[in-house]
Amino acid sequence: MTTSRFLQIHTLHAYTAALLNRDDTGQAKRLVYGGTTRTRISSQSLKRHWRLADKDPHALQTLAGYVDSFRSRELVTEKVIRPLRGRFAEEIVDALEPAFQRLVYGKSGDKGKQSRQTLLLGAPELAFLAAGAEAIAATAGDAKAAEKAVDAWAKDKTFKAMSENSKLPGGLTAALFGRMVTSDPEANIDAPVHVAHAFTVHPAESEDDYFTAVDDLKREDDANGADTIQETELTSGLYYGYVVVDLPGLIRNCGEDRELAGRVVHNLLYLIAEVSPGAKLGSTAPYGRAELLLAEAGDRQPRSLASAYRHALPHSFPAARDALAAQLAAFDEAYATGEDRRHLCTAGSLPDIAKGSLADVARWACETVKDAPDA
Repeated sequence: MTTSRFLQIHTLHAYTAALLNRDDTGQAKRLVYGGTTRTRISSQSLKRHWRLADKDPHALQTLAGYVDSFRSRELVTEKVIRPLRGRFAEEIVDALEPAFQRLVYGKSGDKGKQSRQTLLLGAPELAFLAAGAEAIAATAGDAKAAEKAVDAWAKDKTFKAMSENSKLPGGLTAALFGRMVTSDPEANIDAPVHVAHAFTVHPAESEDDYFTAVDDLKREDDANGADTIQETELTSGLYYGYVVVDLPGLIRNCGEDRELAGRVVHNLLYLIAEVSPGAKLGSTAPYGRAELLLAEAGDRQPRSLASAYRHALPHSFPAARDALAAQLAAFDEAYATGEDRRHLCTAGSLPDIAKGSLADVARWACETVKDAPDA
């Protein structure tokens, strides 16, 4: 077995009577695959829930070496300028704000919140900016002097400069899921974690749920039976999910810290298996865990097993499990790429692949990082 460049993670998750991911009309997201409409969970939704699962024992925030990041259009306002107010003259602080907005968000950054892109910055980058703003505010005699000082300070204060003294300048979120900054291409961070949209292996199953809210204090002479009458869509499904981790890319984004990258991979497997996406938590309790998780480590280009479900199956876990195994065997016969594999399965197993608990698979995945090639 050669060193592993990629870790591929395949899952089957089941959810019942839920509305996991909605479109702009409030309906469940969908896609057509193999001529059949399926229910879908977007990759953005999946990543957001994994990223924000801060109360989970395997949350990314619990990792030694974790560095925070913030996604907003008001990073300068809240993290750079607000801490200065009340400590320095208002005219100086007011002069600093538009200059720093342009520095971070580009030439139109000072035109108001709506003119800015939603940007992800790491805590080290924000601390760098805040320290610069404070130093200028402390030495500038008036607003005009502050403006000139910012121009002089900003000449070499690019995102590249901000990254020089930190292993994770953009925070761990950017190290995993990447970042694009249109105002400064040097600030872009390639995403080593690639996430596919999850979809049901069978045709979409949905119904419109009619529900009411009754007034507990309504009078006997009130003819209305309910104060609120609404409808919402509910769906059920068995979803195929797929994630790829570019291990050298992850190690590079973690400042060449393989131990940190290994811990990230370990916790990421737990989050993928155990953290459920979903709205309407109070009325649908959309919590589920992977009934199957297959992890593959190898050095050849990744490939999804979604084609196992090109032709929609019945809503059956054994059928979905066996279809995945058959597709895997077909790829092995055709390409002989030789991945090393581990899996968990709540019913049955995948032939000729070592089976264990989630803890077993996560530990094994962590170990693959140590032997990954350099970027």
